[in-house]
Amino acid sequence: MEERDIFDIFGDEFENHSTKKKRRMEDVEEQIITDNESRARDLLNQLEKAVAEIEDDEAEEPEIVESEIVAVPPNHTYVPPERRISQDALKFPFPLDGFQQEAIACVEDGQSVLVSAHTSSGKTVVALYAISLAFRERQRVVYTSPIKALSNQKYRELCQKFLDVGLLTGDVTINPSGNCLVMTTEHYIYPAGGDGIYLVLNKDDEFMENCFHRAMKTIDKGTSLTSADMRGRKGGVVQTGSALHKLIRLIMEKNLSPVIVFSFSRKECEVQAMEISSLDLTDSREKFLIQDIFHNAIALLSEEDRKLPQIESLLPILRNGIGIHHSGLLPIIKEALFATETFSMGLNMPAKTVLFTAVRKFDGKVHRWLSSGEYIQMSGRAGRRGLDLRGVVILMLESSIGADVAKNIIKGEADPLNSEFRLTYNMVLNLFRVEGINPEFMLERSFFQFQKYSTMPALYEKAEKIRIEVENLIVPKENKLLEYWNVKKDIECLQEKMLAYISKPNYIAPFLMPGRLLHIRTQRDVFGWGVLINFRRLYCRRRNLEVNPEFVVDVLLPVSPASYTGRGDIECLRPAVPGQKAKIETVPILLHCISKISSIRVRYPHDLRSDDSRNSVLNTLTEVKRRFPESKGGIPLLDPIADMNINDEKFIEMHNQVQLLKTSIDEMDITKDPLFKDYLEKFEEKQQLLNKLTEANENLRNTRNLIHLDELHRRKRVLRALGYANKQDVITLKGRVACEISVADELLLTEMLFEGVFNELSTEKCASLLSCFVCQEKVESAELPPEFRDLLNSLHKIAKRIAQATLEANLEIDETDYLQSFKPYMMQVVHAWCLGESFFKITGMTTIFEGSIIRCIRRLEELLREMASAARAMGNEDLETKFNDACSCMKRDIIFAATSLIAMIANKLI
Repeated sequence: MEERDIFDIFGDEFENHSTKKKRRMEDVEEQIITDNESRARDLLNQLEKAVAEIEDDEAEEPEIVESEIVAVPPNHTYVPPERRISQDALKFPFPLDGFQQEAIACVEDGQSVLVSAHTSSGKTVVALYAISLAFRERQRVVYTSPIKALSNQKYRELCQKFLDVGLLTGDVTINPSGNCLVMTTEHYIYPAGGDGIYLVLNKDDEFMENCFHRAMKTIDKGTSLTSADMRGRKGGVVQTGSALHKLIRLIMEKNLSPVIVFSFSRKECEVQAMEISSLDLTDSREKFLIQDIFHNAIALLSEEDRKLPQIESLLPILRNGIGIHHSGLLPIIKEALFATETFSMGLNMPAKTVLFTAVRKFDGKVHRWLSSGEYIQMSGRAGRRGLDLRGVVILMLESSIGADVAKNIIKGEADPLNSEFRLTYNMVLNLFRVEGINPEFMLERSFFQFQKYSTMPALYEKAEKIRIEVENLIVPKENKLLEYWNVKKDIECLQEKMLAYISKPNYIAPFLMPGRLLHIRTQRDVFGWGVLINFRRLYCRRRNLEVNPEFVVDVLLPVSPASYTGRGDIECLRPAVPGQKAKIETVPILLHCISKISSIRVRYPHDLRSDDSRNSVLNTLTEVKRRFPESKGGIPLLDPIADMNINDEKFIEMHNQVQLLKTSIDEMDITKDPLFKDYLEKFEEKQQLLNKLTEANENLRNTRNLIHLDELHRRKRVLRALGYANKQDVITLKGRVACEISVADELLLTEMLFEGVFNELSTEKCASLLSCFVCQEKVESAELPPEFRDLLNSLHKIAKRIAQATLEANLEIDETDYLQSFKPYMMQVVHAWCLGESFFKITGMTTIFEGSIIRCIRRLEELLREMASAARAMGNEDLETKFNDACSCMKRDIIFAATSLIAMIANKLI
């Protein structure tokens, strides 16, 4: 059977959908997990049973289901709004849903209303009516959005519906006196061998685990990945270009376009778009329109800027109907379909199909599975309201995933709305300036504190429930068991200290021989016994600039199949649960994760690439544990003194203490009681409950108190120590200057102003130094020239003093991380730009994406304006002029050109 038959299960609906009457109904998403590298042979027989239910249901007229909840504030008398027969502020060419009618009726009655609904459900209808009503009543209205791209899009849409519309974002200001203003809110900085497709979530929202396991079994059968293959994997996309090419071609053939392809790397986003660039998805008329709009947009640019590689390479794929969107693109060309996940934050760009090139992403710290909230946000783009009967979501898998992981992604709850409130020095100083309001007042009334208060009833109920359980749990001979428990804890504490000695390379290295059994434990999980196959030495540069060796052991370790993703990262793996068939894989482990060293060594196959070879090692481990059960002392261990020759006096003393404590346990009467194990089990259960009760009471106490109060007092201490406020919290001149700065580190910049760091610098050097505060990219770059290195050293010198004052106030800060947060990678680029170099030339000076360069320089221009205000506040007119001049020399050409959309609107091109 051909691959194109994969989509035939949807019947003729997609083939002739354009001729069918448009229906407004709930989108039903079909989650399709498909093996995308192999031909779908013999598919029909496997699919008949899986899709029978779908075919039966499609023969019937679908039923529209609505689920609505209306909530009102406490102590508020709810008066049902009057649904007028004629709501004439705005007419819609389709019947409204119940929640839309209710919300519009509230707006007409002059009530406040909050509409909460999923993506593409029609919330904008209510907003449009509210805007139209404001125009009718001769009022002004503000439309806010979380990102600039969405503000630009909404501005265009509203311009087509209403006459007097303005736009206010960080980049562009158009008609600020308009009766309808669109504004951006402020942010405080997300296999081969397959033979079929499987329905894993049906229309009743049921996760079909049998189908899922069949899909995973297919992938496992066709994908035998060796440990060598796994080494160095980053969890990204491993599908070939041909696989993606085939999928996109099938989507187009089956009339499932438009399609959004989500990729989780800017570089892969571009590479994958280029891989399918040979697909021609537009006709000659569309090509002409695309080319005409593109040329009109770039007409704003200079001749040299039009030859930028990113601009020249984009037109050919745009003409073919393929777009790209990610944060590294030039703003003027950032209108796209190929996208990173930031695209799904709010842009109104639904599609018929959404395709994920991977289900794992790097979040800046670790590679992890997509969260349910991220999946909902992106997959919610599939299915256009009023146009598509259903949306199609396709996941491209590089390896099998566990049923629990898949279920959590597909059926998990959306991410909760939690406050990200945090204290800043700028906030504290500005509150000092307001008479009658102090920072404590603000903390108590913050949404963050409100959320904490709202959890108090549940926390109290939880603590009370645990307390009752503790009181009702009667433990026989509890006092004697407590004595035994305390001695056991002392032994465990001493053994932990002994383990720190044993894991030192000079003691453990001679025993790290292939075949040795090692017991592996992390701070979170106990993995149990594994087989050592290799150890190696790494050299890591520490903060004191000394090079210290770090030993890494490669261990064949049984792990949970659901947690293994092709990368041997111990932090991402989980041990197999009892009763679950483990998957044995090679995992690199640091020495401190070794909790026990066995005296036993086992043989293992020389070639461990095949599943059979690795499973034979798993069978060997099982046999060893059978021969040495825990009831008889378990697997024998190396004696640290007799076998490993550890002669350190402190170690021997701890070893002797452990032996004495073990002897005292053996002599305890309670251990000789026939029911000792039953008593101990109940005692441990009670201890666990007591620990939970202590934790619940601690959470309750913390919730009653102001969460950030201690941090506030410490920040006040820093401000007083540096002279920004006095003991009575009265703001000083330095404090008033710092209040003018919010884009970057206000304390460091104020200290630099008062120490005269910028006084003798040229305009270009000032801008160059300030770029360290706004650059967020991290690149491998050549060493800075001496002139720039000296500027950076002057910044670091003052930053160290601030870090020291912070530490003295008992605020947590890592001096090295703090210094590294000021990135010098744009210093030379900004210096060249201020001297008049072209954008084409400065892009050749760094590997940073063009769009990231523009974003950095725009933020720098905003910072320079704040620095000019700060200089004015301290009475330094020369410095104010210098910062304003720096702003002027940067504001030119493509970096400050309007986006193509805004430019065309402003020039009446569309």
